[in-house]
Amino acid sequence: MEKLHEIKDIEFEGNFLVITVDGETKRFELKAVSPVLEKASAVERSCFRISPSGYGIYWPLLDEDLSIDGLLGIVHAPQWSKKTA
Repeated sequence: MEKLHEIKDIEFEGNFLVITVDGETKRFELKAVSPVLEKASAVERSCFRISPSGYGIYWPLLDEDLSIDGLLGIVHAPQWSKKTA
């Protein structure tokens, strides 16, 4: 499985989600990216899983997912396998 992103240092500072993605620290306003996380408690926010591929982050207590590509505003092109006859 190809790793799309290296995700580290996920934390919350006030109403911001702060993540280090691919070596760069990014800040996202919760109101803009996830009203669910904006309203969540510290305990709910602290329980998350990073997908092994680096595709996204999942908060199971909230049933909330965020894709890293979506946060960064990028699109990865699908890898098509070529079959020969």
